[in-house]
Formats: sequence, C-alpha cells, structure tokens
Amino acid sequence: MNEERWMREALRLARRGYGRTSPNPMVGALVLRDDRVLGRGWHRAAGLPHAEIEAMNDARRRGHRLDGATLVVTLEPCSTWGRTPPCTEAIVQAGIREVIVGAIDPNPRHAGRGLSLLRAAGVRVTAGVLAEECAELNAAFNHWIVHRRPLVTVKAAMTLDGKIATAAGESKWITGPAARAFGWRLRRGCDAVLVGIETVLADNPSLLPRGRGPWRQRRVILDARARTPLEAQVTADAWARQTIVVVGPEAPPDRIRALEARVEVWRAPRARRGRSPGGAPRLDVEWVLHRLGAAEVTHVLVEGGGEVQASFLMAGLAHRIAFFYAPRVLGGAAARRAVAGEGARSWAEILRLRNVRWRRVGGDLLLEAVVEAPGTVVKSGVHGQ
Repeated sequence: MNEERWMREALRLARRGYGRTSPNPMVGALVLRDDRVLGRGWHRAAGLPHAEIEAMNDARRRGHRLDGATLVVTLEPCSTWGRTPPCTEAIVQAGIREVIVGAIDPNPRHAGRGLSLLRAAGVRVTAGVLAEECAELNAAFNHWIVHRRPLVTVKAAMTLDGKIATAAGESKWITGPAARAFGWRLRRGCDAVLVGIETVLADNPSLLPRGRGPWRQRRVILDARARTPLEAQVTADAWARQTIVVVGPEAPPDRIRALEARVEVWRAPRARRGRSPGGAPRLDVEWVLHRLGAAEVTHVLVEGGGEVQASFLMAGLAHRIAFFYAPRVLGGAAARRAVAGEGARSWAEILRLRNVRWRRVGGDLLLEAVVEAPGTVVKSGVHGQ
C-alpha cells in the first residue's frame, strides 16, 4: 500500500473543515480494502462525529463491511470522552484490522494513548506518515492545546517600502482583489480577528470574511478608553454579539455600559510600562491572549494598525506573519508603517523569520513565515488610544 498517497488524500479531506472545526482540529480519514476506498470522512464541526466515524459510516452506507479493513487518519484517534465518544472504541468494535496515522495527539495527557489502546486490542498501527504535514495542518490547535493560548498570526498589506497608509491615514485597497480575497480566507480560518481602536475609527471595517455567513469569528478591538462608536460595523451589524471590546481601567463607566448593551466588554489591566504615541495607556496583551485561550480561541489574526502589529511582534507574542506587498511605493517619513513602535533597541533584538515562503497572489506578493522571538523580549503592551 502507498501510505503517503492515501495520507495525502486524507489531508485533502481534512482541509474541507477549514474554518469550521475549532476548537477541534481538522481531521480527514479513509477506510480502505485492497487499495480501494470504501469510505471517506472529515470532521465537520465541534460536537459532530469525528473523521474516523464519518469514514466508517460512509463505508457502511455504501454497503461495505469494515472487518479486516484499513483506516487512514491524519491525527491519532481520540481515546477519551469529550463532546463525542472515543473513536478508539468504535474502531475496535468495527473490526478494523489496521490503522495508519499521520500526527500524534499533541495533548501531552493523551499523546500515544489512542495508539496504545488500539495495539492492545490487536489492531496493527503505523504512525508518523506525513507527520509534519499533518501537524502543520493544525498548527493553531496544537499550540492552543499545549499552551492554552491562541496562535497569533500578524497580517498586513503594505507598499514595497513598508507603508500601510498616507500621513493623513488614507489606506483603502493597497493590494489587489486576489490578495484581498486571500486575506478574507485567512479570516475564515481564524477564531478571532484583532485590531486597535484607530483602525476601527479610520476604516470602520467589518473584520469578517466575505459572504453571507453565518460567521463564528470573534472580533477583538483593543480600545483602552472605550471609544468604539456604537454605529460602527463591529457594534451594529448582525454579528455584534461576537465582538469583544477590550477596555482599560481609565475607560468611562458610561461608555462601558453603552458598549455592553451591544457587545462583550473585557476590562484588561494596563501593561506594566509605556503609553501609545497619542498618550493613551497600553493594554496588557498577554492578559488578552490568556482570556481568549480560556474562551477556546485557538487562532488570532492581528490586522493592525502599525502600533498593534509592533507590540505583538516585538514582545515575542506573534508566531506567524502574512505580509502582502503591493508593487507600489508611497514614501514619506510621516506615512504610516506596517510595523511601528520603538523597534529593536539593538541588533540582538532584531526579529528573525524561518520557514519563509513567497508566493504571487494576483499582482501582489505574499510573504508567509514563522516568527522567532527577539533575543530580548520586552514586556507586552498595546495601545488603545
């Protein structure tokens, strides 16, 4: 049997759950006999059957027996009760003879347990087939399940000289339609989209993927002084209850009450040091990330502006970047930068990237990379002007 061939097919199935399965991982599965597919399945949403169950049920609907068959699955089958029963029991009861697994369960409490239970029941198990690809598919889930904080991706669209807006704040449509569509797809794959209050005041964005929904994404606004307008899209549209406005200790109580009538409001502590260029206090972003993790947010897309981007990046809180570059040059010392803030204080603190990948998206370029933390990590804080 060509195990990698079938694992790639299982990965293709798993990706059908993109943007729908959180806080569960994306998983795909196949039931095979003599190199012939009997059933296919993927995890569709949290609380619904897992991919292994879907694949076995698909095979049964097609009139196939499962005893002696092979199951290919991108992630180690679960062995404990959660929203659904353990898949290991269903696999053994179905008479599956062999299980081929991609990635091991990242949860330290469960890693390898499902495989051990299957082997103890007489099932032949092969693990680690395309393990890196299977693990990368669920990078956000893997990070969250271990650290209980979301994976953070910083996304920006800029000119070739790193500018996101003119000095006057004009910024609409730096990149072309293909890049914007790609950005909306990134939103769909995340649990929350985060911006600072200046982005809301300047652009009045929806912060949602395009289309009719329904959308499950949370929208997080860092707004120390509770200045988010009640008529903004994030507070007045059909998804307003999925908006979180994070305010600081200085926020006026009457503004907090007005916002609470429409959205969720979190009261965050101040960062230990620093204020924004406008003089507003900085919010403790690490506190925000811990709170989001407790709310089962596994992946946050940070979209701006420049001070917010810099605060996440230079504090060592960002894990991935997605930077779109348009073939344009804005120039000007006063033009707004994609990454603002104080910057690295020495070459030792410079931000380094790995697993760098460039791709063309329409007429623009996309840089995707994994972020390595600066040599000296500064205390995190983001302005909410």
